[in-house]
Amino acid sequence: MNERDYFTEFMELVEEKFGLDVLDEVLEMSGDEGIYTAVGSYDHKDLVKLIVNLSKKTNIDPATLQQVFGQTVFKTLLNAIPENASIGSSTSTFQFIRHVEDYIHVEVKKLYSDAEPPKFHFISETETDMVMDYQSARCMSHVCLGLIEGCAEHFGESVKVEMTPQTEDSSVVRFNLTLA
Repeated sequence: MNERDYFTEFMELVEEKFGLDVLDEVLEMSGDEGIYTAVGSYDHKDLVKLIVNLSKKTNIDPATLQQVFGQTVFKTLLNAIPENASIGSSTSTFQFIRHVEDYIHVEVKKLYSDAEPPKFHFISETETDMVMDYQSARCMSHVCLGLIEGCAEHFGESVKVEMTPQTEDSSVVRFNLTLA
């Protein structure tokens, strides 16, 4: 997925969950025309602004909105994976998450050389626990949480997730995942 896909996915989610009127108001509040092209480059701060303004409009916490967005984006991400890709043969949440760093983030860099995908630094893993640091300049760890939840749902697993910021600006967040 490229930056445009995140914006269009977010707008589709808002329209589906809250209606076109709310989407129009959020775009207006954000000074955003809602037009994203495949060749454009978009600042993640604009997406954050849309999320914050949706939060103001709906009285739903921005972190919760990011989390729901992440759950939705997982389905799109899954559908975009080629059938012959090794990540597609994952059979568990932990296995899929491991492949994200090795496959998806590498492919993003191939397609968009100036892209800065988040990084996963794996600290430990057993059959039932995984500890990793999520590092992103975009500080959208709740989107990552939603992606993990969407992944676990896809594999029919129940995963308890604890998040602990490792830096003051939350650009690095430790995720402790436990299969229930």
